[in-house]
Amino acid sequence: MTAIHLIGLLLLALALALIGGAASGMKIGTEALGRELAALMGAFFGPTAAWPACLVGLLVLYFAR
Repeated sequence: MTAIHLIGLLLLALALALIGGAASGMKIGTEALGRELAALMGAFFGPTAAWPACLVGLLVLYFAR
């Protein structure tokens, strides 16, 4: 696994975390906050949970070889 692969996987994980956070924010908070604000907050807070897990997983994969 090269550095380009790691960067590509991190960018993919970031994009998927943004999409997943926005979707779950819209599902959970639409009634209370409105659709746009719920999606914005979900996209903001989604990667804060996913990013450390992706980093740890990729580090384990990188050093496990």
